[in-house]
Amino acid sequence: MSALAVSAFAVSCNDPADHEIPKAICGTQIDPSVSRPLVTPDEDLHEYNRVDRSEAITAPCVLLSGPDPVLDLGFSWDPNPTDLMYLAQGTGSVSHVTDPHAIDFTYKTIVGTDGAISIAPCETSGGKYFTLTLQLPQISLMDQTHRKDIERFMRAYFPATLKTLGCK
Repeated sequence: MSALAVSAFAVSCNDPADHEIPKAICGTQIDPSVSRPLVTPDEDLHEYNRVDRSEAITAPCVLLSGPDPVLDLGFSWDPNPTDLMYLAQGTGSVSHVTDPHAIDFTYKTIVGTDGAISIAPCETSGGKYFTLTLQLPQISLMDQTHRKDIERFMRAYFPATLKTLGCK
């Protein structure tokens, strides 16, 4: 009987639903229920974070499940506003978003099937504008089912991130 209990415990420990979604991602507090639909970990989640808010230098922060990226954020400070559609439709791996559409939001934001980009005035030592890109490499480019989840994430995460930047 105890062998059965141990095997049931081992199976439940490997269940992705058991892996805890972080309450802070890349230095920004966020309700796990907002990020859970976008993050399906197979292994424990951990970050690779190169962002230094005090230096305001463009850098990535990636949430990984084992060795695989599941949520890729790009933090960028610029002297001029960025054309989000141009950025989204570019071929670069840092900001490409499939099938981008502008949304009605306080901040200029586009949402696609596999990511989003937002920009806001934010005067810091790194520039006058802050741009956040979100890419979800585990979502298929043709999968339309996550667009609302991506929008919900950006509506929560972007304003919360702005509060951490010390914009003037």
